[in-house]
Amino acid sequence: MPPRAAASPLQGDCCGHGPGPGPGPGWRVGGGELHGEASCSYLPLRKRLSVDGKCPAPRICIWECDGEAGDITCDIVAAPLRRSCSARAMPPPPAPPFRRMMTPPPSRPRPPPQRVPEEAAAAARRPGETICKGHRSYGLMLNLQLGISYSVGKSSALPFRKLSPSDFDPREKVWTRFPPEGSKLTPPHHSVDFRWKDYCPAVFRHLRKLFGVDPADYMLAICGSNTLRELASPGKSGSCFFVTQDDRFMIKTVKKAEVKVLIRMLRSYYEHVCRYKSTLLTRFYGTHCIKQAGCPKVRFIIMGNFCCSEYKIHRRFDLKGSSHGRTIDKAEQKIDETTTLKDLDLDYAFHLQKFWYEELMKQIQMDCAFLETQGIMDYSLLLGVHFRNDFLMSKMGVPQFNGLPKSTGKRKSFEGGDDVCELCFMESGCKERDFIVDSRKPLVQLGKNMPAQAEHRSKRVLDKFLLNERHLFITTPSGGSRDVYLFFGIIDILQDYDITKKLEHAYKSFQVNPGCISAVDPKLYSRRFQDFIRRVFIREQ
Repeated sequence: MPPRAAASPLQGDCCGHGPGPGPGPGWRVGGGELHGEASCSYLPLRKRLSVDGKCPAPRICIWECDGEAGDITCDIVAAPLRRSCSARAMPPPPAPPFRRMMTPPPSRPRPPPQRVPEEAAAAARRPGETICKGHRSYGLMLNLQLGISYSVGKSSALPFRKLSPSDFDPREKVWTRFPPEGSKLTPPHHSVDFRWKDYCPAVFRHLRKLFGVDPADYMLAICGSNTLRELASPGKSGSCFFVTQDDRFMIKTVKKAEVKVLIRMLRSYYEHVCRYKSTLLTRFYGTHCIKQAGCPKVRFIIMGNFCCSEYKIHRRFDLKGSSHGRTIDKAEQKIDETTTLKDLDLDYAFHLQKFWYEELMKQIQMDCAFLETQGIMDYSLLLGVHFRNDFLMSKMGVPQFNGLPKSTGKRKSFEGGDDVCELCFMESGCKERDFIVDSRKPLVQLGKNMPAQAEHRSKRVLDKFLLNERHLFITTPSGGSRDVYLFFGIIDILQDYDITKKLEHAYKSFQVNPGCISAVDPKLYSRRFQDFIRRVFIREQ
């Protein structure tokens, strides 16, 4: 079909002849004489003159060839010719290639290249496996979220009251059934029918408030749209570890005996953390149980994460003060920030300022005394290290700054007061925060954001002490000191010296030195643990 030029609706012949019949409104087609004039074939029509008498100007038409998709060609079409009635027949113009009128698409700004958000990149580097639909722990996560939202929501609706002795009773537990179709107390859900047990809900509500955990934030972190992440178990207990996306809370599956130990010492634990606000013991936020039809019970506890920080944790250590089996079977090239190292893998000694060293030793002594009275052993110090002047970190733009504690000399801030020692930062030509989200300066607390000097030392020195050779921790440094931030706390405090540990101690004593194994009497364990801590942390002169 020939191209159709755009024409004005007032087309016509200036001599009184109207447009003839044809395939299009802008062409005259004739096979004979019409109204006595010479027949013409495919003659372009004239346009009416404009008001000022000028001829219409040339126009530009944009065409697109079907054979060349995407190519834009332009043809300049002249104004219609003025023709009289006596004009001779003109040969039809050559038919151009088949074209169709095309309106060019509106110009749109070119979208910028998509970049991976920093949050998504950071999430990809986080340890653990995200639990999504089809994951082996997906059903357990759904049940856990349903139970947590129900328990916390129900307790938050009740008025806050003082605790009574009956709240610490081991028999103080509440069973709730969650049918898939829902009930008067529970909402409908897409999981299977299960039962939910909540241990001592009033006590753990007080503990969450004591530790500064908001109920809304607590539910949002665990039961929000963001799913949990499952961590590989670093120990031999076979427990499963889950962590929230903000890294604030950890969920650990435990045995029935561990739940009994926690409920038994819950009253003493509550009194201890109320008295010593800077305690290094694990912070417990809840104890629960899930029972599905035809499946064994799954008991778990919710606790705080000591290594939750805006800083990147470069090294993690699990320190018990023993040497038998206290190393990892992993090549040095494969060790990264997600690897949990042990006692024999530690090759650093950390120099603390005098104030922080004294506070640490006092708190370690009080916490170990509490665990000793409760018959607890086999606990460890989880230590996270952030290297401030690391070469690799400097390439990422991590600033370096120095800090000195500003203290009033009062013990109130560490034994039940609300005051917290802050760190006064001295800028060194760049931003004063490293991976800090908000505009506030990071607070230095005992076990959190603690500045120190990490001195690289030979492993053999620690090995001699761990082999029960009592001598001074004196050696020549094998490397320079490095500025670090330390994060630490005492974990695994639910193991008592039961018959199983006594048999383990008797069996291993025939193979190795009894002072090198972890399964020892709580008094011996506490003394050995404190001695080891004093050699890992050194007071600055």
